[in-house]
Amino acid sequence: MSKSTLVAALILAALFTRMACAGAEEVDSVPARLVCTFATGTSVSYESGAFATKPAAPLSFSITKIDLEGQSAALTTAEGQTPASLRIVRAVNANHFLEVVNEGFLNLTTIYDKDPKTGLHPAVHSRHLGLIGQPVFGQYSGTCAE
Repeated sequence: MSKSTLVAALILAALFTRMACAGAEEVDSVPARLVCTFATGTSVSYESGAFATKPAAPLSFSITKIDLEGQSAALTTAEGQTPASLRIVRAVNANHFLEVVNEGFLNLTTIYDKDPKTGLHPAVHSRHLGLIGQPVFGQYSGTCAE
């Protein structure tokens, strides 16, 4: 390997390392509390052998006690309600908050790094459940504020 090829490889490696660390630093800066609002969404249910889609009602909740190192947080959907436990899966430029509800169904909220223009965190929320033996799921898009 020539000296110029080695120098180019080292510069490229340093650049990639810097880019990877920059994303990790932003994810680490997630506050201990986020208030999430999802104004739009779609609900899908499986009935009579076919999927039926309809608009979902707006949704909001708070994620508190966010502990990235401990990979845990709490979810509150209504004032005075006992918070539900969340597990955290960390990703580059995002954190996934996973709730396993009592019946074994899953809710997943992915919160991305803060948008510097709006000061909000773009977010996606998905619910996977069943009612009377029929699959029901929802997907929402919105934002979370500190």
